[in-house]
Amino acid sequence: MNNPIKAIVINKEDSNYSASLLQLKESDLPDENTTINVLYSTLNYKDGLAVTGKGPVVRTFPMVPGIDLVGTVTTSTSDEFKNGDHVILNGFGVGEKHWGGLAQKAALNSDWLIPLPAAISPKQAMQIGTAGYTAMLSVIALEKQGVKPDDGEILVTGANGGVGSFAIYLLSQLGYNVTAATGRVDQSEYLKELGASQIINRDELSNPGKPLQKERFAAAIDSVGSHTLANICASLKYGGVVTACGLAQGMDLPASVAPFILRGVSLIGIDSVMRPKTDRIEAWERLSTLVKADYLDKISTEITLEQVIENAEQLMEGKIRGRVVVNCQG
Repeated sequence: MNNPIKAIVINKEDSNYSASLLQLKESDLPDENTTINVLYSTLNYKDGLAVTGKGPVVRTFPMVPGIDLVGTVTTSTSDEFKNGDHVILNGFGVGEKHWGGLAQKAALNSDWLIPLPAAISPKQAMQIGTAGYTAMLSVIALEKQGVKPDDGEILVTGANGGVGSFAIYLLSQLGYNVTAATGRVDQSEYLKELGASQIINRDELSNPGKPLQKERFAAAIDSVGSHTLANICASLKYGGVVTACGLAQGMDLPASVAPFILRGVSLIGIDSVMRPKTDRIEAWERLSTLVKADYLDKISTEITLEQVIENAEQLMEGKIRGRVVVNCQG
């Protein structure tokens, strides 16, 4: 049973921060109630920060990074799962406070896990990953606020990013008219292939603007924050809705209450980390019916654990487009 387990391990001694591919023993794994063979994980922006040490993501050392994973249960003392079950995990501080998915095995709390929907394969689940899951939570939030396809333009910011590109695709699958805001206007064709009808330069939104602007968007999904989110609030139609699910431009929100009290707009926060289990199951079930396999193959590349550290560097240098899926058994 005690075969060596390959894992990416981050250590910090004094000021020496390092990430290495190591061989662990099963006894090294954390003391949690469920053990799984990790089939796939991914390389998210947060994982890139953790592996390269370019951001203060990791809270305790040593740490196995990887904020999402899919795998097969090998042992569990929970009534919810049995050996052989396929499970998914997003969030809950995994890869930051708790050992994560960039390893051949993981020991996890069963409360963090949900069943893999029958309609998608383990690899497809990680091609979707936290980016697709966060985008789906945003789309569901717009639907729950009553936003319908014939209401008008839906703006998606950070359109070339993981969450933004997935949001465009999901909204388009559901029949919405999507406007994509991007800093890479040269990639407009790619965004139109995803389903965007209009492309605008992010500079139209990223500078300080008036507190109340011309009504344009029925709703928006924003992964950027700061002035961009403030300008979106100011440009929403009467009763419009924007979901906030990222802070690529900044954590600040230099906005005015004017759109809220004069146009009745709503700002909905999207948390994808500590989400209740019912919400997670709903989002993944929706994803399993909406997302097509050919789209997932087009937006993702597959690597092995041996290639994670090198790819994390490339991710931080902006050299990778789309999703990076890690085959943890390969």
